[in-house]
Amino acid sequence: MKPRISPGSLAELGPANWGFSRLASQVMRVDDVHLFSTLGQARGLFRAWLMFSARLMPFGSIPRYEVEMAILRIAYLRGCDYEYDHHERLGKRAGLSPAIIDRIERGPSAPGWSVRHAALLTAVDQVIQTKDIDDETWERLSRFYKTRELIEIVMLIGQYDALATTIRVLRIERDHKRGALAPK
Repeated sequence: MKPRISPGSLAELGPANWGFSRLASQVMRVDDVHLFSTLGQARGLFRAWLMFSARLMPFGSIPRYEVEMAILRIAYLRGCDYEYDHHERLGKRAGLSPAIIDRIERGPSAPGWSVRHAALLTAVDQVIQTKDIDDETWERLSRFYKTRELIEIVMLIGQYDALATTIRVLRIERDHKRGALAPK
């Protein structure tokens, strides 16, 4: 699908957002981080969103490995290839093996999960599917996570669900490796 809002240039993004977007493109080794060059056109809103988002990932209190598990599950459930692409790479850097990534797609009932990780993935599924977490799952989560972390889990799920919605509605195209042709 054609993007509803094309990625912006220096003029549309302003110097700060354009510079951040260009730097992110170099770090991620892509021609353009379309998410940033699109959302960056909202200027101050983009910077505020970046700060909020960064407080959840990578600077949150939940172990990065678990954050990436949750985000990959959200991206999978929402069918958000853009989000999935990025967090598959980040998840591998955080220690997720291809076998674990495959198990994330199969969900919390797949064999091999610890009680903690099954509870986390169950919470993700419930929030995405029902916009709530049932009492049994909440009680299981509460055995493993402190109050701050429980709040953070709910906000993390909500943030990446909202991001998947934004990506889908704006039709933000997937990023391309430097020099690669865009997928058809």
